[in-house]
Amino acid sequence: MCGEGQRCPSPTDLAGIINSMPNAPIIQRIATKALIVNNRGHILILREANTYTEGTNIGRYHLPGGRLEPGEAFLDGLAREVGEETGLTIDIGKPLYVGEWRPVINGVPHQIVAIFFVCKALSNVVALSPEHDDFKWVTPAQSKQYDIMAPDDLVIEEYALCL
Repeated sequence: MCGEGQRCPSPTDLAGIINSMPNAPIIQRIATKALIVNNRGHILILREANTYTEGTNIGRYHLPGGRLEPGEAFLDGLAREVGEETGLTIDIGKPLYVGEWRPVINGVPHQIVAIFFVCKALSNVVALSPEHDDFKWVTPAQSKQYDIMAPDDLVIEEYALCL
């Protein structure tokens, strides 16, 4: 777990961890994430709370979204995750970015591959899940002031290039 003041493992570190556990299965998951834009052109970032039992980025910000359930349709999963995490209803736009990360969750190595979609918020009223303890509506330039996990930080940079 990467808490405040702790260094998160790099992909090279994780490869070493995984290689040292030859019998440990790697759980591969698919995720959908949303770069949500409001009517003022700000994007929504969420901060992971220490109450999140699968948290590997406690205290860091990220874009809403999460892992799909087996057999769940991509866009249905995105709408569900955004609703659970933020209470928002969104208009899902086009894919912007494909990213990957390899967290170790509760001692189990994972590979998560995500497609990030640009989405429009249909309201600005955010109701956070217990997995999060803060949110911000920020411009892409303001996002640099926050500790945003990878690859979400790269997604915001990519979005800024499209403006």
